[in-house]
Amino acid sequence: MASGLKGIKTVRDLEVTGKVVFLRLDLNVPLENGKISDETRITASLPTIKYLMDNGAKIVMCSHLGRPKTEADREFSMEPVAKRLSELLSAEVILWEDIASDGIKALLQNLRKTQLLLLENVRFNPGETKDSEELATVWAGYSDVYVNDAFGASHRAHASIHALPNIMKNKGIGFLIEKEINMLDSLLDNPKRPYLAVLGGAKVSDKIAVIEKLLDIVDGFVIGGAMAYTFLKAKGHAVGKSLVEGEKLNYARQMVERIEARNKTLLLPVDHVVTTSISDTKSAHTTNDMNIADNELGVDIGPKTIKAYSTALHEAATVFWNGPMGVFETAEFSKGTFAIAKALAENSGNKIVGGGDSAAAAEASGYADKMTHISTGGGASLEYLQGDRLPGLEILRTKIRN
Repeated sequence: MASGLKGIKTVRDLEVTGKVVFLRLDLNVPLENGKISDETRITASLPTIKYLMDNGAKIVMCSHLGRPKTEADREFSMEPVAKRLSELLSAEVILWEDIASDGIKALLQNLRKTQLLLLENVRFNPGETKDSEELATVWAGYSDVYVNDAFGASHRAHASIHALPNIMKNKGIGFLIEKEINMLDSLLDNPKRPYLAVLGGAKVSDKIAVIEKLLDIVDGFVIGGAMAYTFLKAKGHAVGKSLVEGEKLNYARQMVERIEARNKTLLLPVDHVVTTSISDTKSAHTTNDMNIADNELGVDIGPKTIKAYSTALHEAATVFWNGPMGVFETAEFSKGTFAIAKALAENSGNKIVGGGDSAAAAEASGYADKMTHISTGGGASLEYLQGDRLPGLEILRTKIRN
């Protein structure tokens, strides 16, 4: 893996006064009935936007939103985002519909200090996901400087992430990406100990690469969520109808052996909240031990497990958390996940939460403000931690000549 931010300029290193800055952001926020239900990614983008405004830049912002198939999928319009940005910045955010047009040049000439431009959803144009140089050339035609602050999209080789900076000379990252990489690097380079990785979610297969990367770095793993049932079955325990990746049983068995051979901690659930089906909350109850009856499935960790996990987390100096402990979206099955969040909130160490469901769980728990850092990029943060090169970062890295 390339070392952190080496060879990558930050927005502080770029001359932006009087320049047109093409700012790639991650404004991919959840919408419910046309309204933003979680504006975390918008507020995370504000420091870079405000810096550029304060330093006299003309700003063209862009982002994707959801996965529209065509421009006709208007439920993925950036209009609600433009409106919210206007409110937060006390400025006029002009939504530009035709993202493949250079007609924006005339608008830029007379752009006032209190005005910013936001391109409509870049995924409305098929050239975005195809890493189109043609589309990127249009953007480069009116841009002087390129700034990427979309960490959550930087693992995609898309036109606004890869093709555009590939043809632009003046380029760098914003404050959000800088913080993301520095925080993730703190999990890899001389972390304070004890260091625990809390991994949950549905599938072992989603976490294999990061487990492999962290195996020789962390002091132990705390496993929850549906992936725990694969580990438990691999150890010979009854897991009933719980979700199990049958093809990963051998891997789980070998991983247990490898963790134990290194004298590292491996915590697995010792009791569970179970039910006959995920939709049946009334039949939910707690098992006496780690075994689950044939007609039931696990939906959360039990109270004994919560106590054991919380004790371990209170003593940790560094914690990386990625993945919920159960079906936390259902209130009756959220206690385990929220207990992990509470334990981290009470911990004074370095506590970094992966994006995606983990970020949503931290927010829903009410303890988000107690975390050291909550990543805005689920897939991107995992790929970075497991050693993958992120196209959106590598294209910004100055090649070092011997």
